[in-house]
Amino acid sequence: MKRLEGMRRPTLHAVAARAGVSKSSVSRVINGEPTVAPAIRETVLAAVAELGYVPNGAARNLVTQRTNTIAIIVSDPPAGLVSDDPMFAMVVRAASRELERAGKQVSLVLAGSDESRLRVEQYLAAGHVDGAILVSMDGADPLPAVLSRTGLPIVSHGRLATPGLMPWVDNDNHGGATKAVQHLLDQGRRRIATISGPLDMTAAQERLAAYRDTLKDTGRRSIIALGDFTRISGADSMRQLLEDDPTLDAVFAANDLMAIGALRTLRQAGRRVPDDVAVIGFDDIEAALYTAPALTTIRSPMTDQAVQTVQLLLTLLTQGTAAPVTLPTELVIRESA
Repeated sequence: MKRLEGMRRPTLHAVAARAGVSKSSVSRVINGEPTVAPAIRETVLAAVAELGYVPNGAARNLVTQRTNTIAIIVSDPPAGLVSDDPMFAMVVRAASRELERAGKQVSLVLAGSDESRLRVEQYLAAGHVDGAILVSMDGADPLPAVLSRTGLPIVSHGRLATPGLMPWVDNDNHGGATKAVQHLLDQGRRRIATISGPLDMTAAQERLAAYRDTLKDTGRRSIIALGDFTRISGADSMRQLLEDDPTLDAVFAANDLMAIGALRTLRQAGRRVPDDVAVIGFDDIEAALYTAPALTTIRSPMTDQAVQTVQLLLTLLTQGTAAPVTLPTELVIRESA
C-alpha cells in the first residue's frame, strides 16, 4: 500500500503542505499570477521541484478558461486555389512552428463550403480554442464576417477586403509591384503588360493598381490580362496578350505561378526571354530558381508574415487589441528580366 502511495501523482494539496502555504497560494504561483510575494513563490516552486508536481492541464484550463489551442483556419475555394499553391504549405508550417514555440496546440481546420463554414463557426463558438488565424485569399469569402461574430480573438494572414473585421498581417503588395514595373521601365521596356490575379482578392487589386499607377506616370497605356493565380491561367493569359499585342516586350505577372505559365507560352511562341520579352513574377517561390531562365521576382517574406501573424494573435490574446502589420518586399533580379 505504501508503495502504491509512493507512485501516486503529487497533488496540489501535497505541494501546499510541503511549502506550508494554502492551496490557493500554490494555484496562484502555478498559474503565473504576479500578486504572489517573491518569498512565497520561491518556497512553492521549491516544493514543486522536490515533489515532481505536474499541473493538471485540464483542471487548470477549467480555472483559467483557456484551452491553449489555436485554430489555423484555411478558407479553401472550390477550385482548391489555396491548397494547390506552394505558399500554402509554407504558411501553415511556419505558423504551426511559431505557435508550438509559444506553448500552443494547433488545430488545422479547412472551410470551403457553406456547411463547413457553419461547422467552423460552431466549433469556435463552443470554446474549443482560444483564438484563430484565418488564411483566406478570396475577397468575397463570407468566412471572416462569420468568424467575427464568435467574439474570439482572430487575426487574418493577409489583408481582408472588408476593413475592421479583424487585425491582419500582409506584404506590401503595392510597393512590391511598383518595384517590378519600375525595373522593367529602367531596362527600357516600352510595351509592358501585366497578368493580374482575381480582382476579388486584395493582393491582386493592390498589385494591379501599382502597375497602372506606375505606367500612368510615364504616359504608357495599360495592357492587362486577367488570370487566377494558377500556372494554366498564366499560360493562357500570355497567349492572349501576344495575340492582342505582338509587339509587347515585357510582362509583370501578379504571382510566380502565373509567371511560370507565361514563360512556357513564350517559349512555345519562339519568344526569347529576356531578349524579346522580359518577365517578372511576385512571391519568390522555390520554383522561381529553377525556371529557364531563372525568374526575376518580388520576394514577399511569407515565413516572416506567418510568424508575425502568430505574434499578432498572441498580442491580441494578452492585450485585447492589436494593429495591422505591413511587411516590406524586395526585388530579386535573376535572368528573366
